[in-house]
Amino acid sequence: MRYINLLGSTGSIGTQTLDIIRNSGGELKVAALAAGKNTSLLKDQIREFKPMLVCTADELSLDALREEFENEKTQIVYGKDGLLKAAAFEPADMTVTAIVGMMGILPTIKAIEAGKDIALANKETLVTAGHIIMPLAKEKGIKIYPVDSEHSAIFQCLQGEEHKSIRKLLITASGGPFRGYSEEELKKVNLEQALNHPNWSMGKKITIDSATLTNKGLEVIEAHWLFDMPYDRIEAVIHPQSIIHSMVEFCDGAVKAQLGTPDMKLPIQYALLRTERQGINEEPMDIVRIGRLDFYEPDTNVFKGLKFAYDAGNTGGNMPVIFNAANEFAVARFLNREITFTQIYELIERAMSGVKLVSAPDLETVLETERKVYEYLSDYLGGTA
Repeated sequence: MRYINLLGSTGSIGTQTLDIIRNSGGELKVAALAAGKNTSLLKDQIREFKPMLVCTADELSLDALREEFENEKTQIVYGKDGLLKAAAFEPADMTVTAIVGMMGILPTIKAIEAGKDIALANKETLVTAGHIIMPLAKEKGIKIYPVDSEHSAIFQCLQGEEHKSIRKLLITASGGPFRGYSEEELKKVNLEQALNHPNWSMGKKITIDSATLTNKGLEVIEAHWLFDMPYDRIEAVIHPQSIIHSMVEFCDGAVKAQLGTPDMKLPIQYALLRTERQGINEEPMDIVRIGRLDFYEPDTNVFKGLKFAYDAGNTGGNMPVIFNAANEFAVARFLNREITFTQIYELIERAMSGVKLVSAPDLETVLETERKVYEYLSDYLGGTA
């Protein structure tokens, strides 16, 4: 029996992780759950999975949970301190980080320091603090299992292979709902169109990131850290069918690809079971019915998020933090209908040129950079209102 700490239990990855645990035949159990403000769903999860520790976002939901579960054996905590406690909670030996944004950095560090392997579903952690996280994991002897479908695909392709034999990583992208659009057409898209992903069912933020191709840029930076690969050997490829999740090209010209239906349960289970394979109660892929697999070069002149990511990664320092924070800020404004779709690019570019570059940021500087980006862009929008 293996115990899991799950951070972000009420989100898309979190609920699918609990599906895997539910169907594990008792092999996987929940030690701790951490969630945001979806108290109703969290209550249902507590009743079913009976965790020993639960962390909620604020005191208001804390009181509601304590009142309902006062006679249970579940310890209920809240806020940042509670989240860190959940990340490192015993007796779990793995922590799933499925919370969104840079708030995933500190609990990931806490879990690593407590000796927990990491099932990583929070790409911002490595995008902004990979230079801190990866050396720490190596020092502590901790394994990081990628949960993103693309990074899981690469991870699977690399099993049994030597790092020196890798020539190139090929990360696939569906192209989102606007593949083939011109810059002028992109200026006219609205929120509902951007949230209508052709293949994947995901949270709102990552769906918008996929539409801008910024998500693929974040994945390029994450792959750089996960697989110790320079940026000129990581290539993004548009693959509309979303059947090949990523590929690895080797020095002898061979290419390995991991194929599967657009479903996150496989990479989640592969991480939770530490590369063991078990059956999933999903319809198997019918390769004959699929018929064809297409590939295209991404248009980075129109979908600038990918270009900005390569620029940020190659610049280094805190530039990936600036890139990520600016994107988070801009996407939140777009979801609130305060800016247009293409203004997301405008705000990212402005922050990358206007916020101070720090060549070797420590953790405090990483977190401070995020705050400075938000202040800088808030001032900019206030001045252009």
